[in-house]
Amino acid sequence: MKKNLSPMFAALAVAATFAVALPAQAQGVAGDAKAGEGKVAMCIGCHGIVGYKSSFPEVYQVPKISGQNAKYIAAVLESYKKGDRKHPSMRGIAGSLSEQDIADVAAFYEAQGKSAGAAELPAPRQPSTEVAQLLQKGACVSCHGDNYAKPIDPGYPKIAGQHADYLYVALKAYRDNTHASWGRANPVMAGMAKQFSNAELKAMAQYIGSLPGDLKTVPQSRFR
Repeated sequence: MKKNLSPMFAALAVAATFAVALPAQAQGVAGDAKAGEGKVAMCIGCHGIVGYKSSFPEVYQVPKISGQNAKYIAAVLESYKKGDRKHPSMRGIAGSLSEQDIADVAAFYEAQGKSAGAAELPAPRQPSTEVAQLLQKGACVSCHGDNYAKPIDPGYPKIAGQHADYLYVALKAYRDNTHASWGRANPVMAGMAKQFSNAELKAMAQYIGSLPGDLKTVPQSRFR
């Protein structure tokens, strides 16, 4: 006879599976933030301009990456390099980076968010009943942590305060990984996103994007 899993046990099962599904980071490569500062020339043209928007596969603000977990940034770059994330520009950039380059760039962006000034985050606003139910159904907090700003592992991203339009595009990319030039191969995130309509994904993205978080876009000197 089947037994129903408790919501907490189900959430932990999702988290454990997601850990297996994350791209493997290069082993034994320590990142150097100072070295990374000299390796981000290809990054700042998008991620160093406040409000910059991409037009592929649709118009959306490029993600804030300053203050993001270095382990997650490195895993993302490895995913683009391997082709698990399909985005022509990002794959081309990631493919040009060595394991050491990736570790250094990731360390730089994690440290850059901290150097821009860390403050106590204000209390988040509560979601509507409808959005709260969607978030519970997706078990989002099981990996992304308290208020979606404290992931349970640095291999998971902080998502509180991320651009809502970017979060929406990312969720659709996980759900609809069938295109030759865009999409994200992650079975756990795909399973989560496939439960929801576009309107529901957008509602969750808008709420999470409205929350206070550590993520920033730090303008680079040449764009200030």
